[in-house]
Amino acid sequence: METISVVDLLEETSERFGLRLAAGKGGLSKKITTSRIQKPGLLLTGLLEKLHSERIQIFGKAEINYLKSLPENRLKPTLKLLEKADTPCYVITRKQKPPSFLSHLADRKKIPLLTTNLTTSFFIERFTKYLEERLAPTTTVHGVFVDVLGVGILILGKSGIGKSECALDLVTKGYRLIADDAVIIKRMSPTTLFGIASDIIRYHMEVRGIGIVNVKDLFGITAIREKKQMDIVVELAQWDPGEEYDRLGFEEGIYEILGVRLPILRIPVSPGRSVATVVEVAARNQLLKIMGHHSAIEFKKNLDMAIKRNKKP
Repeated sequence: METISVVDLLEETSERFGLRLAAGKGGLSKKITTSRIQKPGLLLTGLLEKLHSERIQIFGKAEINYLKSLPENRLKPTLKLLEKADTPCYVITRKQKPPSFLSHLADRKKIPLLTTNLTTSFFIERFTKYLEERLAPTTTVHGVFVDVLGVGILILGKSGIGKSECALDLVTKGYRLIADDAVIIKRMSPTTLFGIASDIIRYHMEVRGIGIVNVKDLFGITAIREKKQMDIVVELAQWDPGEEYDRLGFEEGIYEILGVRLPILRIPVSPGRSVATVVEVAARNQLLKIMGHHSAIEFKKNLDMAIKRNKKP
């Protein structure tokens, strides 16, 4: 399970979301484990009893004004509700100054109290999306990830098989590189994978005989993408005359990443064979399948119908 500490959260998002630490410095090592957040509005009024301890608590203008309006005999039990859950942190929105009683609670319980200038609705929307991506299940695979006609293709194969050269051919055809050598894959929903490159090697590619090249500098901004949904996997393998390869495409192989099943094509590589062209055709064929046209199955149906007609007396 992916996590992020509050101190790392501040380092990564202080400029993006304007987050600042107001109190609770002793709890900066607390871990955030979920992208779901909670506005404790109804809980503060006593209408709800469930406070999710694993979620970040957001205090908008309504929550802060309500707490400030409470007399002492009602404020104490309300604050005790907040004390029951060891939440990762509190966030106060809309440029509001933290009330002293909330700051004291944060310091005493060692719960970081953060502030932001953003409005509550805007902050919740953007911050939730950030946490969903940041905490998404992640893995790294050795391969190349390209965007061909809007189809995200992960190219796998043994070292030296020609993965990068295939991607380079595709770039010269006008398609886009997302990552070379190390592809970081995130599962953004139960059935959706996205691929990105690491910050260090982003836009770069290793071409044997030339070395490291910057695809963005060589071919321009249109030759690269930051992130792309992953649709199919292509595995390059050295041509083996004794091996039987799929020639009809009736049955589709499956490759599983982070619990998500993707179609996989195994393409034999031999001298003189244009692998990039084959990968491009695979992308076009995948688009046809998405639109409901499966060439191999349609061919089989036509073949079966022709055989039946010929069998009639």
